[in-house]
Amino acid sequence: MTRGTNPASETVSPAPIRQRLRRIWPYFNQSRSAWAIAIGATVVASATEPLVPALLQPLLDKGFQKGGIDLWVIPVALILLFGVRGFAGFVAQIALAKVTNLGLLELRKAMFGKLLSARLDLFSSQSASALANTVVYEVQNGSSMLVNSVMSLTRDTLTLLALSSYLLYLNWKLTLIVTLLIPAVAWVMRVLSRRLYRLTKASQSATDSLAYVVEENVLAHRDIRLHAAQADQATRFAQLSDALRRLSMKSIAASAAMTPTTQMLAAVALSAVITVALMQSATDGTSVGSFVAFVTAMLMLVAPIKHLSEVASPITRGLAALERGLDLMEKTPDEQGGSYSKPRADGLIRFINARVAYGNEGATAVDSVNLTIHPGETVALVGASGAGKTTLVNLLPRFVEPTSGAIELDDHDLREWQMDALRSQFALVSQHVVMLNNSIAVNVALGAKLDRERVQRCLQAANLERFVANLPHGMDTLAGHNATQLSGGQRQRLAIARALYKDAPVLILDEATSALDTESERAVQEALQRLMRNRTTLVIAHRLSTVQHASRIVVMDAGRIVETGTHAELINRDGPYARLYKLGLYDSGLSQSAPVVQLS
Repeated sequence: MTRGTNPASETVSPAPIRQRLRRIWPYFNQSRSAWAIAIGATVVASATEPLVPALLQPLLDKGFQKGGIDLWVIPVALILLFGVRGFAGFVAQIALAKVTNLGLLELRKAMFGKLLSARLDLFSSQSASALANTVVYEVQNGSSMLVNSVMSLTRDTLTLLALSSYLLYLNWKLTLIVTLLIPAVAWVMRVLSRRLYRLTKASQSATDSLAYVVEENVLAHRDIRLHAAQADQATRFAQLSDALRRLSMKSIAASAAMTPTTQMLAAVALSAVITVALMQSATDGTSVGSFVAFVTAMLMLVAPIKHLSEVASPITRGLAALERGLDLMEKTPDEQGGSYSKPRADGLIRFINARVAYGNEGATAVDSVNLTIHPGETVALVGASGAGKTTLVNLLPRFVEPTSGAIELDDHDLREWQMDALRSQFALVSQHVVMLNNSIAVNVALGAKLDRERVQRCLQAANLERFVANLPHGMDTLAGHNATQLSGGQRQRLAIARALYKDAPVLILDEATSALDTESERAVQEALQRLMRNRTTLVIAHRLSTVQHASRIVVMDAGRIVETGTHAELINRDGPYARLYKLGLYDSGLSQSAPVVQLS
């Protein structure tokens, strides 16, 4: 499956409508009183429809005869009729809005909760734009279309029944002609609805693909310009846009075909009714008022029949949009944890024949790793890019699951740990820093109770105190979108302050100082040394100054551990580590006597 597509888009055969509505109903039954008011008001509004032609009969038969009917009766009746109908429509609309918004609220909360609890492979199979589109836009459009269409279906069906009952009362023979419309309209709606469903699913997939191209180009805007790839990307965007346009036109054509088809059927029926009515009037003396009332009531049938023919499109689109969100929740498994937990781990870590393979061809990222890290020990992982260092440490918080083998923390397999309890044991400072669009203080205390004094101490330890103090609102200043207004070094120091605040027993540093200048690194290295004290620490770094004081250095190559030992031991062995050292680039950052070498 390509990124930006949804599994639901691969299945284009719709389930029975009742079954599909049953899936959605639990989210939209939060206020049954609102449903009752909406339905009751709709019944009242629909019941008033036959009264319009009913008023025409006495008006035409008696209204133009002297003394036949009081002058004020018909005008007053019309005013009351439209007043009742208007008020009922207003009440129904307000109640319907409450139903829609409560259902939308519950559905969005459930979907966002799924994003927070889903297995992490969801985010490798779905693009951010596709997930955001589903949670924010699809369900909003879908819920509005579906609820309004269902109520329209109810209203027009009741109106149709009311008018049909009145027609039966006036002339049952002519009404039989009208009933011939029903199976014909039902067949048209069935055929075109199936086509609309398939086109809607295809359009969803095409929309996701188009949004993903935009997302990619936003994220990679510098590389696109640097490599002069704008023309290629414009062509790619134009092709996907054109594919979406074609699908949209097909969908519009299928939807638009319903109205003229049903109107033509209604015109045929109306012509037949008028012909038969004229024949009857010649033989049994039907009054002008009765004939006009019948024809008016029948003409009023055209509107609900037209609406019923058009309602298939929004119902189909609304169901398809909401089902996409339901599929996200029902077909995406949650992360599974165990029941074991403890407030603070000792920090004993064991990798036992750990192996990680990616993709259908099973490309190996970590291959049969056996490694024990003792509490309080600092272990540095070094090696060339792609050696498996980051994958190995990502196994600890279960961001990656092992294909085989096991990983233990404090003699308990990670799968035995309760997930939140497990992740509370780790603090991570990565080279890819992610910040929320919230205050500096909230970003530092992320997920924990905010203690401003503690935040201040962590900012000071991360060499950010002076910088934050000069911001317009200090630590209450908004970081902005992923804190992009901060420099790389400032963002990385903010991540270090976050790790300091969490105070977890196991610390993972993945290129934690890679974006720091020499002066900042000196201050942060001191803070990290204090932070690593009495903690189990795994360090991935390129700079020799970061790893040479580790308890052990583990050298990796092609997913395997090829060498372990202290810096001095590994240099004396003249093995892979020594070769990396000799090939490295020296940096006089910390001192003239302590060179900083790029190890990978």
